[in-house]
Amino acid sequence: MELRKRHKAHARPLKNLEERYDWYARAIELEAPARAGAWIETYCPAARELHLDLGCGKGQFAVAQAQRHPDVLFVGLDYDRTCIALAAQKACELELGNCVFALADGEDLTTYFGLEELSRIYLNFSTPHPRKKHAAERLTHVDQLIAYRDLLAPGACIEMKTDSPPFYEFSLVQFELAGYDIAWKTTDLHALDADSPVTEYEERLCALGAKVHACCATKADRPFTNEQTAELSLFEYLPEDLDTLEYVPYGMEGYVFNTKNRRAKEQARLL
Repeated sequence: MELRKRHKAHARPLKNLEERYDWYARAIELEAPARAGAWIETYCPAARELHLDLGCGKGQFAVAQAQRHPDVLFVGLDYDRTCIALAAQKACELELGNCVFALADGEDLTTYFGLEELSRIYLNFSTPHPRKKHAAERLTHVDQLIAYRDLLAPGACIEMKTDSPPFYEFSLVQFELAGYDIAWKTTDLHALDADSPVTEYEERLCALGAKVHACCATKADRPFTNEQTAELSLFEYLPEDLDTLEYVPYGMEGYVFNTKNRRAKEQARLL
């Protein structure tokens, strides 16, 4: 259950990065494993819940959520040092006492959080890894979802957002296998909830024509299995007629371009 690198543009390096870590130290946790099981006690004793933004980027989403829910402690994890500095800056400038960010570089999540410590995990635009051989690296793969169960309190949930319909369809099957009930789902989140907080990456994708596919899956008290039943290659979820695609999901651009060209050449040879 490792934190995988999310597919976002890297933040530009900051010349004064180390100074920023000093300036915004109040919202940066450098010893995250030491906080496992004690995040609320350490940072926000009045909080009723702990929510995790896994792959938080520059913190826009976590900060917006912290403003909306002052009685919840939000922890953002990311592998990018610059993103953590920029996220912490946002939290400090807004004087948010219920938002903290930590650098994570591939460690198992159980290193950071205790048993049933989390009430919600946000998976915003995590890397879809479309090829079959990389399926196990998806943060919504059944093995990952089963591992999250130990960290989630009874009735806790996972919310995911993606620009990729194939990744979304694959994930719905994984939630079912891993013993989660779908509380709600949508293929156009912004039409359903125009005021939903967005990530920086989400803004850019929507400007390119993406519709946000999202769902909320609740940890259920029922049997679960890691016996895979879904097609693992996300390319198999694309429509047969690729010309009907109004938007090509991240990571599939090359496949779609090459497949369309190959089919066009085959068709030309038949004429």
